[in-house]
Amino acid sequence: MLKLPVVFQHFAEHKAENRDISFLQFLDMHYMHGSPMDKDHDRDMQMPFKTTDDCVYFVSNVFTPLLQQPSINAPALVGQKQTYILRNHYIIPAYLANIWQPPKSC
Repeated sequence: MLKLPVVFQHFAEHKAENRDISFLQFLDMHYMHGSPMDKDHDRDMQMPFKTTDDCVYFVSNVFTPLLQQPSINAPALVGQKQTYILRNHYIIPAYLANIWQPPKSC
């Protein structure tokens, strides 16, 4: 990516020599036909992806474990949750109707 400005600078150099060249023709000339030995070969080699000097290549060995099937020896028992309601916490619905009565004076 650091060499990307060189592409546009070199295109400007070609454009100064030949006003009819398009950017696609420039790319075709420099990347689709190898690296011909022309008068600006040294400048061509400064463009990105023309040499392998700055390329980084990593080799990594990746070992994947063998596929293992999980096994279940005994089924798991799931207990049921039991809910207990204590009598003193249970409110009768008829009693709730008394809440909405107007206050009484003593």
